[in-house]
Amino acid sequence: QVQLVESGGGLVQAGGSLRLSCAASGRTFSIYAMGWFRQAPGKEREFVAAIPRGGTNTYYADSVKGRFTISRDNAKNTVDLQMNSPKSEDTDVYYCATRRAPFGLTTIWGYDDWGQGTQVTVSS
Repeated sequence: QVQLVESGGGLVQAGGSLRLSCAASGRTFSIYAMGWFRQAPGKEREFVAAIPRGGTNTYYADSVKGRFTISRDNAKNTVDLQMNSPKSEDTDVYYCATRRAPFGLTTIWGYDDWGQGTQVTVSS
């Protein structure tokens, strides 16, 4: 099992920037992909971004493409989400997740371990 701890959430102004970080520990050798998801109260958790072990390809939800950037440091077992030009609709709890399966990175199904979440609030 992998343990994940997110950090970096908080209040940010629309058009500003915020960086989320996630540190993995435990059976990190089993991780293929790391991803970010988000969830608003009463709504389903949705995909935001993902990056496989090699880091050569990255995947984004259409709603964040061009504004958010996911990056990964395999040596440190961390994954970051740089949020540029956030909008009020980006206000959510953001979750870091890992998966062992090397396919389906943009779907919530198949992610094995999850962090506790970090709140991001974008003020307009």
